[in-house]
Amino acid sequence: MAQANTPDPTTGRIVHYALTEADVDRITDERERHPETAYGNKSHPGDVVPLLVVRALDEERHVSGQAFLDSAERLWIADAAEGDGLGEWHYPPKA
Repeated sequence: MAQANTPDPTTGRIVHYALTEADVDRITDERERHPETAYGNKSHPGDVVPLLVVRALDEERHVSGQAFLDSAERLWIADAAEGDGLGEWHYPPKA
């Protein structure tokens, strides 16, 4: 669901993304496989993190990009829809 009066997502724009349980499982699995590079804070479903848009996919405002975690890791997010739920992206609130 598009927010009123917001621009279309474009490459290079930073948006907010809410982590899902599956995202957290991927992060945890990666940390277990590579403990030597696993440092930083633990992620939880519902954590909102910055997502750098790499590609805006369609007129329905789906995006793919890099999510930056509160740790040394990043997470690739593919085909996220716009919205306020888990696994969705939205623009940061205006300051």
